[in-house]
Amino acid sequence: MFVEVHMLQNFAPSNLNRDDTGNPKDSEFGGVRRARISSQCIKRAIRLHPVFARTTEVEPATRTRWITRLIVKPLIAAGKPAEQAQSVAETFATQYCKMDSKEKSRSSVLLYLSASEIQAITQALLRQWDNIVAEIKENKGPLVEGMAKELFKAIKDRTSAPDIALFGRMLAEKPELNIDAACQVAHALSTHRVNMEMDFYTAVDDLSTDEETGAGMMGVTGFNSACFYRYARVDWEQLLANLGGDAALARKTVEGFLRAAVLAIPTGKQNSFAAQNMPDFLLGVARDDGQSWSLANAFETPVRPARDGGLMAASIEKLDAYWGSLAQKFGQDGLEPVVLAVPPDAPLTHLRAAAVPNLDTWVTRLVNRLPGG
Repeated sequence: MFVEVHMLQNFAPSNLNRDDTGNPKDSEFGGVRRARISSQCIKRAIRLHPVFARTTEVEPATRTRWITRLIVKPLIAAGKPAEQAQSVAETFATQYCKMDSKEKSRSSVLLYLSASEIQAITQALLRQWDNIVAEIKENKGPLVEGMAKELFKAIKDRTSAPDIALFGRMLAEKPELNIDAACQVAHALSTHRVNMEMDFYTAVDDLSTDEETGAGMMGVTGFNSACFYRYARVDWEQLLANLGGDAALARKTVEGFLRAAVLAIPTGKQNSFAAQNMPDFLLGVARDDGQSWSLANAFETPVRPARDGGLMAASIEKLDAYWGSLAQKFGQDGLEPVVLAVPPDAPLTHLRAAAVPNLDTWVTRLVNRLPGG
């Protein structure tokens, strides 16, 4: 079974996701330039939103190159001397992953570790503490090496972290740590043509005198404003397998993902623009037909503003029409759409019967379609 999320979200002037020049990311689609927010940016906002941890009741995993810091802290909290804890952590880390050639306390690539994995590592180290310290003094390490191998076996193909289960984990040098993502997230694209704008800004020096003219600082930053189409899909079977068959946690993970996907907003340049805009249209689809439909091609021909301005109503209308066309051509047996539209006059035809009154109902309807619901 798949659970899909389709979303239309209009952001006021902002720079939510920057490229290497500091300007908003964009892309060509349908022959015109579109505003874009990368999937990686969206996934980070989702997994770190408080509602995700609150719903799953599991703290988010940590993505870092400083695995030693994750290990040292609980070792010291357990009463071990700081110098010994650092040495033991570095010894274990060299067996767990490839370390940076210039910094022995840091891995060569980012690792993605759950709280339970770190707890398992530290508990294993504490159980053999005296023997490990003795081996380090003798410049040996078979005990730690064996310990790392056992931990690899214990977490192979599964995790207790909902965000790792959703978004996967890949480490080329340690394939036994890899987990296939249960969630696919598309780059968000504007439903219409977008041109980047530039903001010339200045700052005043509060202590300048009347004789000292000019700004204390000046600069330029890029921004845009766009109505985005967002799409994501969760594979229930893959999620369940990633979580070791824990159906209760998998259900909470789907619920947490749905709620966080709606509420999470990228943090880029928010202090400058405060683009805290909620989605105006949500379409969730629970489907057991083995298919997936991105509706991005509804906007392959870019939306144009209405006569009096505005892009949201026209975007909703195009998405609704495209859904109706796909349903007519390919059928809709085995799927159930659920719609939440904020505008009271949302131009819905094909999806009108699927409308629900609020977010809680929208989430509940989708989660209840999961096996065992």
